[in-house]
Amino acid sequence: MTKIYPQGDVLVHALRGVDLALFPGELVVMLGASGSGKSTLLNILGGLDTATSGQVRYQGTDLTGASDRALTRYRRDYVGFVFQFYNLIPSLTARENVMAVTEIAREPMAPEAALDLVGLAARMDHFPAQLSGGEQQRVAIARAISKRPNVLLCDEPTGALDSATGILVLEALARANRETGTTTVIITHNASIAQMADRVITLSDGLISGERRNPVRQDPVTLSW
Repeated sequence: MTKIYPQGDVLVHALRGVDLALFPGELVVMLGASGSGKSTLLNILGGLDTATSGQVRYQGTDLTGASDRALTRYRRDYVGFVFQFYNLIPSLTARENVMAVTEIAREPMAPEAALDLVGLAARMDHFPAQLSGGEQQRVAIARAISKRPNVLLCDEPTGALDSATGILVLEALARANRETGTTTVIITHNASIAQMADRVITLSDGLISGERRNPVRQDPVTLSW
């Protein structure tokens, strides 16, 4: 696939011909510097953006020419998102933030179960202002996995956190991937995170410049930043 953005009189080639397949249950880390195309790729995979050319297929359905309504349904029913910033509703507790998603999902996980999965069973009735940055990010993860998505897309989920807190967040993502079987993609510029993946994909200048499989996934708690 390709993605070209017009920027005044200049055409920006964000993706220059990416060919990629994701497999059920795997944990993929996409590595790349700022401007490498990884966020653009993630947005296209999640139905937040569309490719300029090529095909994006999910379970036999072509998303490339899908209508806005079809893409909304795809995002709602099949995809969970975790971003660098938590986007929690300040006036709602952790449990209520998760419930905002479970109330519209097809076969949701109980909010309490989702929060327990990320280690926040004791904090579910706290408001975002009463939680640390890492705890807020874990609420965001619980919210994303509570609708039981087939694919979980994470855009720099530890980018705003210190290393110790970031490891807690990565442990929550690894546990969610392991226990729910959700295909999980984490994009990052931090090469050490790659050790926790089943597969590592490197992007550079809008192209996949490298790909490798890890024979054994490393527990996030053992990562050195």
